[in-house]
Amino acid sequence: MHRRLIAPGALAAASLLLAIPASAADYRPGAPGIGDPYYPYYGNGGYDVSHYDIRLTYRPQTDELAGTTTLLATTTQNLSRFDLDFLLDVSEVRVNGARAAFTTSGQHELEITPASPLPKGTAITVVVRYSGVPSTKSAYGFSTWHRTPDGAVAADEPESAWWWFPSNDHPLDKATYDVSVAVPQGTQAISNGTLQSTVSGPGSTRYNWRSDKPQATYLTTLAIGRFDITTGRTADGVPVVNAYSKGLGADDGAARASVERTGEIVDWLTGYFGPYPFSSVGGYVPDTTTGYALETQTRVYYSPRQFAGGSNTSVVVHELAHQWFGDDVSLKGWKDIWINEGFARYAQWLWSEHEGEGTAQELADYVYASHPADDAFWTVAPGDPGPDNQFDIAVYDRGALAVQALRNAIGDDAFFAALKGWPKKHAYGNASVADFQAYAEKVSGKPLADLFDTWLFRPAKPAAPAARAAVLAQRATAPVRPKSW
Repeated sequence: MHRRLIAPGALAAASLLLAIPASAADYRPGAPGIGDPYYPYYGNGGYDVSHYDIRLTYRPQTDELAGTTTLLATTTQNLSRFDLDFLLDVSEVRVNGARAAFTTSGQHELEITPASPLPKGTAITVVVRYSGVPSTKSAYGFSTWHRTPDGAVAADEPESAWWWFPSNDHPLDKATYDVSVAVPQGTQAISNGTLQSTVSGPGSTRYNWRSDKPQATYLTTLAIGRFDITTGRTADGVPVVNAYSKGLGADDGAARASVERTGEIVDWLTGYFGPYPFSSVGGYVPDTTTGYALETQTRVYYSPRQFAGGSNTSVVVHELAHQWFGDDVSLKGWKDIWINEGFARYAQWLWSEHEGEGTAQELADYVYASHPADDAFWTVAPGDPGPDNQFDIAVYDRGALAVQALRNAIGDDAFFAALKGWPKKHAYGNASVADFQAYAEKVSGKPLADLFDTWLFRPAKPAAPAARAAVLAQRATAPVRPKSW
């Protein structure tokens, strides 16, 4: 046995170290990313946000935005420092009332060092004052802030918050919201949830919106401009708020003919997915040149181009289906995008069936027959497509094929029970593809690993089910295109 000898000087240093509370060494910075492999620096570690209070003033002519965002959060580790995702110019940060030091790093990181370290489990209030011109800011070579002739729109995926409020920008950290925006008189500000009040002052009006259910950051939207706003209610009494830019021109009629059916479509979707999960519903069509629609929670964003060819209730069905699959139950990681897009696309197929324009099975057969085995379509795995293919058409169409394959494998009773039970089981939370597989196995009583692997993960065209092989072989030479396609 050897006894370790310590020199007097070293012993004194060791005694000094022991005099420091052991917990002090545990304080460390929160991670600059929440841990999503697709987007390593999206979101942040070390805390969980429960509420955002966003108070803004916006000038449409110059695109100048000034604001104060207050975050209510709880630390999930002993924090010496933490990050927010943000791009505008910050003038002051306070943590629990005390001024905090701050700097920027990376593409969109706002690093905040509180006056005192924060123990794990501490409730914190973070106040950030800022200003800037969002259209002059970019990250990774792009911007998601869309200027319009009469204002601006924040609506994009998988990020849009950085241009107008500091946040923990990942669906894993959902929160409630108050969004208050002052704009010049004659201009409106539209956001998620329910309009609580409007307050007019000299030359301006402030609009106060509230989202009282957990909401992901990318699902939080802001639209500023001149709109015609319509209101109504679903059969179950849910308020419907729709808005149409006054600059839509020839697309105005088709947009209204589609979006004004929101209440009807929500009522129809409740038959498949269960009660509508939020306090309001609706959509808005701003005067933008973008081409996509987005399921921003309770207030869907639609590009006018969605209606350039005439009315388009199918896109309304898709985005409203997301209110259950994507908004109510959000993905755990961006690789789980199939849960959002596969089921929203499948809702379109069910709507086609409802409208007598092709059954879900006929649409599935058409998609299957339209892509030969050597088509790159089959190399994208909807269950984990990778960041470059996250919004590839295969995630939508092959994703819906996987849903139809599941329906055929477990039968309609179990399938529709799963559709309705899933939003209830994970209400206002997050879930993964693996979680859905386990849930479907529980509901159906059948092992489904091979089916999920074949349709969601293998980079190859699945073999035709034996029961449909002859039909599909015939259609492969001349696919029958359903009316709704």
